[in-house]
Amino acid sequence: MSATDVTRAEVEDASAEVAASHDSEWTVRRVGTLLAPALLFLGIRELGLLVLTWMASRNSHSVTEALRSWDGQWFLAIADGGYGGVPAGLVDAFGQRSAETPLAFFPGYPTVVRWFAAIDGSGGIGLVTSALTVTVVSGVVCSYGLARLGTTIHGGSRRVGLVLVALFAAAPMSIVLSMAYSEAMFCAFAVWSLVGVLERRWVLAGVCCTLAGLVRSTGAALVLALCIAAALAIFARRDGWRPWVGGLVAPVGLLGYLIWVGTRTGEWNGWFALQERGWGTGFDGGAATLRFSLEALSDARSVLEVATVALIVVAVVLLVLMITMRVEWPLIVYAAAVLLMDLTSNGLMNSKARLMVPAFTLLIPIAIGLARRRRSTMVVTLCGLAVASSWFGAYALTSWSYAI
Repeated sequence: MSATDVTRAEVEDASAEVAASHDSEWTVRRVGTLLAPALLFLGIRELGLLVLTWMASRNSHSVTEALRSWDGQWFLAIADGGYGGVPAGLVDAFGQRSAETPLAFFPGYPTVVRWFAAIDGSGGIGLVTSALTVTVVSGVVCSYGLARLGTTIHGGSRRVGLVLVALFAAAPMSIVLSMAYSEAMFCAFAVWSLVGVLERRWVLAGVCCTLAGLVRSTGAALVLALCIAAALAIFARRDGWRPWVGGLVAPVGLLGYLIWVGTRTGEWNGWFALQERGWGTGFDGGAATLRFSLEALSDARSVLEVATVALIVVAVVLLVLMITMRVEWPLIVYAAAVLLMDLTSNGLMNSKARLMVPAFTLLIPIAIGLARRRRSTMVVTLCGLAVASSWFGAYALTSWSYAI
């Protein structure tokens, strides 16, 4: 073999090594890109659980009990024995109970919890473990939907999507995204339905919307946004039969459950009547919210109440910003409807902040603004928000004495 041949062979070997190195780096980069939304969400939520563990130990609370408290007890009981098997010890906000009281809670979340718990025939997966697992998985699914949404919107990018994921995981009452609550599952269906609307994937939008309607009453906000978008597509003769299917399927889950409750209670407005009788929740045009806000600010009874008023103001400001920034109108309609349902109803005022968690599209103006800042500014801001929200959620479960 000549010296030239040896040199050529060495060059080829070196080139192969460099190519293999690049392929390896590309694979690592792709894996990192693929896992980024999940890692962001899980990392911030893990911080919240660590802070909760610390505050629970300081206040003599059990972390497990905290994560299954309040509405979580109802969901777990329904998952265990169905609507007819809820223990008599579970009562409404007025200490009362009837056979129909459990019907106030939508079936989607407890049904999936029951299915997951039944995977292990030996009963090794307990209901609490099943519920928390379903919540976490739902949160991860939602994180990928938010990342997709952040790249789909006008002015969006991959960075906007990841910032949106971080903001959602660090929302003030994001502790419910780690509890036996239905918010995480609802948000997972809702965000993918909205992605379907923006990408004109009407079947995806409609199916996710009807599933969301089986999880929470907030599905009405999603139905409104989707049906308006589908109707406009139909009038513009776009996308053929698909918007027809999306629009017709969208309300099936929500309306189906409301009609079923009506037949069970013998009242056409059965679910709404249960909410009024059991939790004092009904439409009052916002009078109770205004009264609560003025009282909370006048005597500053607690951190949670004052913070709730501040969050209401911030939410309204963010909605205005969405309009001025010309965010896609279906996202504005959805956020406005969620806020309207929350702020114009009476009932448990201390739940207002939690009920705003599904209004995740309100975070878009913040996400776009942070994504345009220097990376150091963006990271420091998000870390600060994550720490603050972790403390606030832990405070709500360990120091605040009432339902959230």
